[in-house]
Parts: sequence; C-alpha cells; structure tokens
Amino acid sequence: LRIGQMLWPLLFVGFTRMENGRAQFPFPYQPYNIQEEFMQALYSSLDQGKVGIFESPTGTGKSLSLICGALSWLTDYEEKKRQEAAALLQEGETTLSTPAAQSSTTGSSAEPDWITDFVQKKAERDLVSKLKEDELKRKKREERLEMIRNNVQLKYALKRKSCEEDEAFKLLQLSKEEKVEAQGDQEDEELIIAEYESDDEAKSKTEDDEDDDLVEEHVTKIYYCSRTHSQLAQFVHEVQKSPFSKDISLVTLGSRQNLCINEEVRRLGSIQRINDRCLEMQKNKHEKQHHDEGVKRKRGPAKSVCPYNKASALHQMRDEVLGTVHDIEQLLKLGKETHSCPYYASRLAVPPAQVLVVLPYQMVLHEATRKAAGVQLKGQVVIIDEAHNLSDTLSCIHSAELTGAQLCRAQSQLTQYADRYKSRLKAKNLMYIKQILFVIEGLVRALGGKVGQNPQSQTTQTGTEMLTINNFLFKAQIDNINLFKVACFIMLLKIKLGGFVEKYAGSGVILHTQSSSNKENRRTEGLNRYLQNLQSNQSSAPAGQQGSAESEKVLSASPMMQVEGFFMALTNSNTDGRVVVHRQGTLSESSVKFLLLNPAVHFAQVLKECRAVIIAGGTMQPVSDFKQELLFAAGVGEERITEFSCGHVIPPGNILPLVLCSGPSGQELDFTFQNRDSPRMMDETGRILSNVCNVVPGGVVCFFPSYEYSRRIISHWEASGALARLANKKKIFQEPKKANQVEQVLSEFTRCIQRCAQDGGGLTGALLFSVVGGKMSEGINFSDELGRCVVMVGMPYPNIKSPELQEKMSYLDRHLPHSQGRSPGQALIENLCMKAVNQSIGRAIRHRGDYSSIVLCDRRYSRPGTLSKLPTWIKDRTSTHTTFGPAFGALRKFFVEKKQKQL
Repeated sequence: LRIGQMLWPLLFVGFTRMENGRAQFPFPYQPYNIQEEFMQALYSSLDQGKVGIFESPTGTGKSLSLICGALSWLTDYEEKKRQEAAALLQEGETTLSTPAAQSSTTGSSAEPDWITDFVQKKAERDLVSKLKEDELKRKKREERLEMIRNNVQLKYALKRKSCEEDEAFKLLQLSKEEKVEAQGDQEDEELIIAEYESDDEAKSKTEDDEDDDLVEEHVTKIYYCSRTHSQLAQFVHEVQKSPFSKDISLVTLGSRQNLCINEEVRRLGSIQRINDRCLEMQKNKHEKQHHDEGVKRKRGPAKSVCPYNKASALHQMRDEVLGTVHDIEQLLKLGKETHSCPYYASRLAVPPAQVLVVLPYQMVLHEATRKAAGVQLKGQVVIIDEAHNLSDTLSCIHSAELTGAQLCRAQSQLTQYADRYKSRLKAKNLMYIKQILFVIEGLVRALGGKVGQNPQSQTTQTGTEMLTINNFLFKAQIDNINLFKVACFIMLLKIKLGGFVEKYAGSGVILHTQSSSNKENRRTEGLNRYLQNLQSNQSSAPAGQQGSAESEKVLSASPMMQVEGFFMALTNSNTDGRVVVHRQGTLSESSVKFLLLNPAVHFAQVLKECRAVIIAGGTMQPVSDFKQELLFAAGVGEERITEFSCGHVIPPGNILPLVLCSGPSGQELDFTFQNRDSPRMMDETGRILSNVCNVVPGGVVCFFPSYEYSRRIISHWEASGALARLANKKKIFQEPKKANQVEQVLSEFTRCIQRCAQDGGGLTGALLFSVVGGKMSEGINFSDELGRCVVMVGMPYPNIKSPELQEKMSYLDRHLPHSQGRSPGQALIENLCMKAVNQSIGRAIRHRGDYSSIVLCDRRYSRPGTLSKLPTWIKDRTSTHTTFGPAFGALRKFFVEKKQKQL
C-alpha cells in the first residue's frame, strides 16, 4: 500500500494541471486584451491536453501570444514536475529510513514476512534511485546550458581546439595518402548494394545511426511548425524579442537542401541528389571507421566522407545551438565558423531543446520524415501555425504521382544496373530488383504502354480512370507483391542506383556510343542511348548536339525516390485512397497518381501521441472541416476539442465590409459559371471598379476567381475601353505568371503608390489585378496605403468536374454525417471557396492603426450560410446592399472621414 501511495503521483506527473492558470504572462510590452485572452485560452488547452483550434487575425500579435502563452505553461509545468519529484523523493527517503512495521499475521499471503519486507524495500530503493538519477540529469543539463550561455571564453577555447583538430586531421590524412588503383572484381565496389534484410528478418543499422555519446534523453518540449522558410524565420525573430529569449533552448530544423554547407554536395541542386550524396557520405564514414578500427578493406578508390560531420565539431555546434536562439541563416553562418554540419548538429540538439521550430510541415506530419529528423511526439506539444490548409497539406504530403517517362527511365536504369552487376549482387537483392521491375512493368501496362521502348513514341488512349487501390493492383497484376518490403528495399537501393546513373549517364555521356571504343560506355550503351533519345525528343536542338545542362541533370537523376513514394502510397488502406490513371495521348505524359481521401488516418498518430495539439492561423473559418475531416475522423472526442477566436485589435470603425448584390446600372451580380462570361456582367464589373477607384485613395487590390477569368475579363475591358478609363485613375498592375517576378511587381506597385501620395497628380494610386489562390493571395501584406480596398469578384468555387474532387466529395458523403440539410460533399465545396476568400480579403488589415474596405461582388455572399463562414471580426461589420447607391455612399463616407481624421 505504501509503495502504491508513492508511485501514484509519479505515474501522473506528466498530467499535472495548474488548475488556477496564470494571472499574468511575461510579454515584451503591454499586451492587448485579446492577446491576454489568447494566452489564457492557450495555457488552459496545453494544461488540459486539448486539441485547440485558435484563430487570431494577422496584425494582432499572434506569434508573440503563442510564444509567451506556451512558454509560460512550459515553465510552470517543469517547475511543478520538479516540486512533485522533490516531494516524492523526500517521502521515499523518509520511508527507507523508517524501520518496517510488523507484518500482519492475519494476511492471506503464504510468503514469509522477510520476503515481503525485502520486496517492498527494493521497490522503494529503486524508486528513490530513479528519482535521484532524474534529478541529477536535470541539474547536469541546466548546468551545461548555463555554462554554454555564460562562459564565452570556453566557447572560444572550444572553437580554437576544433580548428587545431582540423589541422591535425588534414596533416594525418596527407601522411596516409597513397595512390590506389581499382582492380578486377573491385571495380565500382561502392555501387554494389549490401545484402538486404527486411524488418522481420533483422534490424540493420541505418545511415541515421548516431554515436551513443551524442544521444540525449528527450525533455518536454513544444514543436512549432509552419509552412514557409520566411514564416519560421519571422517566428524565430519574435522569440528573440520575447522575455524568454535568454532562457529558452530553440532549434531550427530544415532539410539538407537548406542546411548543407558542403559546396560539393550543395551544387548538385535537387533535394533528391543532395540527400542521396549526403547519405552515401555517411555510409562511407561508417565504413572508414571500421577500417580505422583494423577491419581489412578491399583495395579500391578512396571514398569521400563529409569533412563537416565530425563528432567533436557536432558537439560544439550543438551546444552553440542550445545556448542561443538561431534562425536558419544564422545556423549556416555558425556551421561555417565551427566547420560543422548544421543539418546533423541541429538534429542532435533536438532531445534537450525546449522549443523546436520545424521546417517544413512534413517534419511533423509525415511519419518517415519525423523519424529521420529525430522528432519524438510522445507526451509533447505540437503547435501548427498557418494551418488554414492543413487538410490539403496532409493530403499532398501523402499523395504520390509517377509519369510514364519516370517509370520507363526507372526501368531502364534498374535493368542496366542489374545486368552490369548481376554476378556480384546477392541472390536476395536480385530477387527484390526483379520484383521492382515487375511492378514497374505492371504500372506501365496499366497506362497502356510497354517497357523497353521510347515512352514519347508510344501512344495511349486519352482518358482518366479512378480506381480503388485493390482494383488498381489487380488491373496492374501486381497484387501478389509485398509493396511495403519492396519500398523499404528501394530506400537502400536508390543511393547506389543514383551513383551508377550519375557516373555512367551524367553530363559526360558521349553521343555516338556505338562507335566508341571505351569499355565503360559500351557496357552502358543501352542506357546512354535511351537517355539521349529521351533528351533529343524533349529538346528542340539538333540530334547531334548536347542538350542543356539542366536537361542533363534531370535525365541523370534517378526517379527511384518517386517510385518509392508511390509504392509506399499503395500500402494505404483500400478505403482511404484512390488511384487516378491519367492517359494523355503518349505514355511519356500519362501518369498514375495516388490520391489520399482520408488525411485523418495520418494525423491520428500525431493526435494520439501528443499531450496537446494547437492548430492556429490568422483565418481558420470555416472550422467545421477541421473538426469533421481531421479530428472526429481521427477518433478525437468533442470533449477534447476547444475553439478560440478573437477579434481584431483595430477599432470597429476601421473596416468597412460591403456585399454588393447589383452594380451601378442595376445589373444583378451573379458570377455563376453560366453568367460570368456575359458582356453585361463584365461591363458592370468594370463600372464597379471605376467607381471604387474614384473614392479610394492609394492601392486597390482586385481578386478574380481564376487566371482564365482574369485573362478573359481584362481582354474584354481592353476592347471596350474600360481598362483605359481605369488607367486614367490608377496605374494598372497584374499578378505575374512567374513566381520570381512577384517581388518586382510588388516593389513597382509600392513605389507607384508612394509617388502618387507625394506628387498629388492625376493618378490617385495603383490598381492590382490578382487571382484567388494565386501568388499574392497568401503571405503578402498590403498594409496601409497599399491595400485601402480589396475587391472580390465572384466566388472562387473549385472545379466541380475534377475527378479528384468528385471522388473526395463522394468519400465524404459516404463517411461523414449530413448537417443542416447539406451533404458533406457540398459543405466541402463551400468551405474550400470561403477559405480562399478569407485568405484573400485578409491581405489588407495588418496592424492596429490600419484601415481598409472590403467589397464582395456577388449576390451569393448575402446568404446567411455564406456570411457565417467569414471571420467573426469581418462578419460582424458586414452590410449587404441590394442596390449600388447606398453601398457607394457608405464607401465614400468611410474614406472622407478617414481623410479628415488625418488632417
């Protein structure tokens, strides 16, 4: 009984709750009321282990609220755990020092009293020892972090020692250098894959194994992830400004492509080639260590290892990372200074870190990537920011696509590899290679083609077919293959195959291999000829010329990573996904795509393992799809879900949302697919914009539902003269087609507005035509004069004829309940539309002193169900106008009043 009383608090120490919450939160300045409410709600959600959906508009300090609220809870949680552990330790030591009470003679146990006392005392001693050990680890960890943060001299001493070790290492290498010549059977030894053992046969050591002395125990932490590099960098800068910046350990994770400092590897370009080369270097490192330990190595060319992946340097950089908050740019700089790999050093810093910034979403949402990065979610907190497209993100991460060209290239490369090394490959490896080739042949056959022939010259019957996973496997005649084992084998094979292709089919390929006397080229003649045939067909250059370096890189890259992803996707449950067979006329352009219909199946593990999950964003409306598709479908009960939505920090009078049901001439605004192309509707839209530009100063941003409609309506205005009339009032800008031109257009748009404000000439500002879901509908700030009015033309419903969308709707109708007389499929269409609208109209108001108007041009926005899906802070101020006059009057009055206040 005494042991049970001691153990009971320990079992639940991870679930302790600070019932009273917090009265105050550390903050760099006096927080707004809505920020205090946000932090209180966040604190409560983390404490109670909830799944929270948090909405806080851009400009309300959401990032700082997340940081200060979450870290306040973490600080209190750790302190509470320390107090409980100390109390338990004291009680245990007191119990051990007290003589055991006489055992009752009336007990039913047949064991002698001395055995019962011995067992009891041993359990108590073990518990006390465990508590002491945990306390010692905690103190050591805190002392080391304190030493790292404060002892600057030690940092420089470590850095000097590291440089001295580097010089000694180089001298040692030079003294050992000897010229080695590849001989006979040792040729291409580095390209031969070791014997593969599947999971049920043996647990082999992978390339991600780490030295035992570098591995630490994971402490309670908060994983923060967002969508883009810039958003994460912004979050890190907010942490640096927060009151916790000196006391918190933060690690920024990224891909090798973002964090590699080895120029030899970085210049490979593609993330696949960088990953493969890095992993190959790690394998060479392990082999070299075995050689240094006295294991005899076959003679052959020296294998390169990465000079930035040495234990001492990784130790040093890991400590630097834990001691000071760094973003990715600062990590790269630090890696070059310490001559250490930022990718592996940041991974080593994960276990003792308290906050973990993750880039991108895949590192948390994709299980394989999560494991490779060393992310452990058990009992931890995950905050997913900018989560308005979380469901789509999950679906995209776990979907996979293969083109006919990729399949044929993979088949050719793998066949050449097997033919060249068949006498030196293990029988089991050859068996798996044959299974991969068999599956690839089945996939090509499902597309209506044949392997071994040029995919561009093979014609296929155009059409799209949607199949269940099982039906597709039967159709391709590959249902008898264990795709999971085969995909795991590809993980080991793709590095070797990539090296083989790079060596024999890279940019050094000779065109006329038939007449070449070179032994190497004759051996891979078929592969060279096939790759060059593909290259010449895809290029407009003459057959006798080499293609561009970019084309050669594409051709020399192995598509096995995509093959592996597609094979793994086919191991999903038959009900959770579909396979889309898309034939495009030629085998090369045709594709097979796995479409994930149930993202909850992959999100469920995150929800199950984590103590709490926070899904946050500036605009989370409508939240019904989050709850239905991701939470309820993943088995989360209503009682575990909490919602928080706050208003904006701007005064209510700083925003004017208007719904227009008709234009200046009385034309009803109904931008349905049937009506929106009519000349009358286009002309009316031009008149609305002309009136808006007359009274709105500065910048006006107009969003169209699609690129095609944007092109069509602007062409109509050019012909009718409406565009010229608009250009007399505001300079016209259009969203560029190329992403790398966005910054230039925005800069010119900004300069034009600033110039108009200073000159006070004929132009009153600028008008920007953009597209919902385009390059400027997310992540772009049109603050102050840049976005005094946002005009939304029509409702951006997705393409209902898309086979993928129809299948998704059908899946939801079968598996989710109907609500308010609408099917889940219909609700999906409406939600997708309104999410896109909310993201676009949220570009304008960006801070407390900002003001803007929002004009929604379509009578369908007046429907109560549609209005309810707007963010609360916009919905509460929205007025609907059946005629244009009163709406225009309200708009003019709004800007006249703002101008008078400024004067």
